[in-house]
Amino acid sequence: MNAVDLAAETYYSLSRNKVRSGLTILGIVVGIASVILMVAIGRGSQQSIETSIQSAGSNLLTVRPGFGRQSGGVRGARGGAETLTLEDADAIAKLQGVKAVAPEQTQAQQVLAEGAGTNVQTQIVGTTADYATVKSLEIASGNFLTERDVKTGAKVAVLGPTTRDDLFGENAEAVGQVIRVAGQRFTVIGVTASKGASGFMSSDEAVFVPLQASKLYLGGGDFLSTIDVQAVDEASMDLASQSITDLLLARHKITDADEADFNVMSQSDILATASTITGTFTALLASIAGISLVVGGIGIMNMMLTTVTERTREIGLRKAVGAHRADVTQQFLAESVALTVAGGLTGIAVGWAGAQLVTAIAGIATQVTLDAVLLAVAVCTAIGIIFGYYPARRASGLNPIEALRYQ
Repeated sequence: MNAVDLAAETYYSLSRNKVRSGLTILGIVVGIASVILMVAIGRGSQQSIETSIQSAGSNLLTVRPGFGRQSGGVRGARGGAETLTLEDADAIAKLQGVKAVAPEQTQAQQVLAEGAGTNVQTQIVGTTADYATVKSLEIASGNFLTERDVKTGAKVAVLGPTTRDDLFGENAEAVGQVIRVAGQRFTVIGVTASKGASGFMSSDEAVFVPLQASKLYLGGGDFLSTIDVQAVDEASMDLASQSITDLLLARHKITDADEADFNVMSQSDILATASTITGTFTALLASIAGISLVVGGIGIMNMMLTTVTERTREIGLRKAVGAHRADVTQQFLAESVALTVAGGLTGIAVGWAGAQLVTAIAGIATQVTLDAVLLAVAVCTAIGIIFGYYPARRASGLNPIEALRYQ
């Protein structure tokens, strides 16, 4: 049987029962569309996170508190560890290869907009004037914290745009407004430009206050959550990282680096960690969605087995007039693959449209890539062959005499 005849026969056989064929194709459409959409969401999120991390600059180092492998612990585990101090940050600022340092004291607090009556739970970041430079933050309105604000512990605050919108309304003028944090009144002096996540926190949702004010009025204490370090340039990263490690080991009187109560991470380290997490998340989503593909494949096998039973006499007649087993196998495999490919191509279109819809409505970044589409087509074809093989073999193995007698 040549390709043209095979294609014509496949179309005729599937179109004889349009409803059943359509429902079978629908199962594949749902499976493929789910996989495409889940992968698109996962990869879009990964790309968004990577872009946000990279936007902080390639010469950024982050020093976090944590503990080494004592008692089987995990190196760098945070768990509320209190090991970094402002004196550590001041000492780091004097190292060769270090351009600027911004200590952070981060805590979750309820923020109330005085007068508006609205409130939001968000991160309060006690820091210094160099934070905007180190983290590449831009100011949309007003000003960022000044050295004077930090030294005097002034009760002033800079809002991220998301927090501004939540407290005072979208794009409202927040400079000059008053917010309450832990019962203390802070005057808003600026709003940052939208930037998104940087590392593991979104600056858009944060409230920045002077470090001294955080310690005096918000119960921040004497320990830091993070020390952000800007190296002179990317070439100085390794030198700065090693210098920071040696300095803190000496200051904390630790002789074994494996027992360090801190860890130094570069942007590439953070990027690798985030990529691993989002990659695993994407694979999990795709695996869950892939279950529906297996269900669709079972539906194809069920349909093809039913078709074999219904067409038993036809199969017997074909074999009686000279059709070989390979011809019958080829015919039924072609029908199975046609179902899955039709469902796959439709599923790709539906998945792509769904990804665009999710981005437009929910604002979640999505990314449909060529490799995901090619994988979907390959999976469709494989499902058609795998789940269609047994019914095809069963059909080709029928005895022509018994098949002709079948009622």
